[in-house]
Amino acid sequence: MAERAPTERPDPGSARLAVDIGGTFTDVALEVDGRLVTTKVLTTPAAPERGVLQGVHKVLETAAVPPSAVRLVIHGTTLATNAIIERKGARTALITTAGHRDALEMAHENRFEQYDIGVDRPPPLVPRHLRLPVVERLDHRGRILVPLDEESVHAVLPTLDEHGVEAVAIGLIHGYANPTHERRIAEILAAERPRISVTLASDVCPEVREYERVSTACANAYVQPLMARYLTGLARSLRESGLLCPFLLMTSGGGLTTLETAVTAPVRLVESGPAGGAILASHLARELALGDVLSFDMGGTTAKLCVIDGGEPLHSRTFEVARSYRFKQGSGLPVRIPVIEMVEIGAGGGSIAGVDDLDRIHVG
Repeated sequence: MAERAPTERPDPGSARLAVDIGGTFTDVALEVDGRLVTTKVLTTPAAPERGVLQGVHKVLETAAVPPSAVRLVIHGTTLATNAIIERKGARTALITTAGHRDALEMAHENRFEQYDIGVDRPPPLVPRHLRLPVVERLDHRGRILVPLDEESVHAVLPTLDEHGVEAVAIGLIHGYANPTHERRIAEILAAERPRISVTLASDVCPEVREYERVSTACANAYVQPLMARYLTGLARSLRESGLLCPFLLMTSGGGLTTLETAVTAPVRLVESGPAGGAILASHLARELALGDVLSFDMGGTTAKLCVIDGGEPLHSRTFEVARSYRFKQGSGLPVRIPVIEMVEIGAGGGSIAGVDDLDRIHVG
């Protein structure tokens, strides 16, 4: 419940605002003069910024704080995560080295469930007919073995048009060691198809391990149009509402980043909302002198668990989105980003019960 409005107006510049968008609810918290004023509104999936603005106006009105008094806005969201889980991102294509377009579907040689002959992997975010090969090749040191054939790049453009592609991930073999070819392909796309958003694997994940690197690039491309529209629209609406202060986004690793970086690399926001919950849990654990804690964060769409070890949440460099087989490691889509290590299940306060293929009752 929101705190009642104070009788005195706080000093200008003393307030901080935090917004967290979940799949069901949007929470807004205002910290002013040592007090915390909160509100909760329904998330508006078709235009998430509407729910945010509704909550912001409500909490400012309750606290009798003018927008000009807010000196910082921090935002966390599960929109990117939910877009991947629910497969509601952009129509995405992958441009990769000829002969390697199936690496995204082959994934790892190992099986996450050795004895289940009917095991299913989550389908890639990019279907095979949109994984487009180009002629080029680098070695592991980044030396050019086969120069980029620009005609092969131009040859894929009609396919992008035919299928209404909105975003393209570019992930070439050993592109982490030498991004020259990836950048040249991006230049061609920018000149020939400027409406298409482009993600370079060498930018979002310049590391070895082609499968994880390309999977991360595809995830970034998949959510980029959605997140770019949302974040730029929200920033504009906040400015129009009088909130002229810095606007920062929480990352999946628990840090903060700028709007510009978030628009370019929205994959780093995949677990930004739950990361905020884990940071709060670790803060409370330290205040209460509790070294080892298990945090549980249930929303309307998903539930998240995090181990707090010695007062700090566990961190990882790899995260899997949308695990499809009893939440087993290896059954999701790998994303290679700094992340607070959590287990997330697709069941929350608003989940619906059903029966799966094995006639078992499940929720979510």
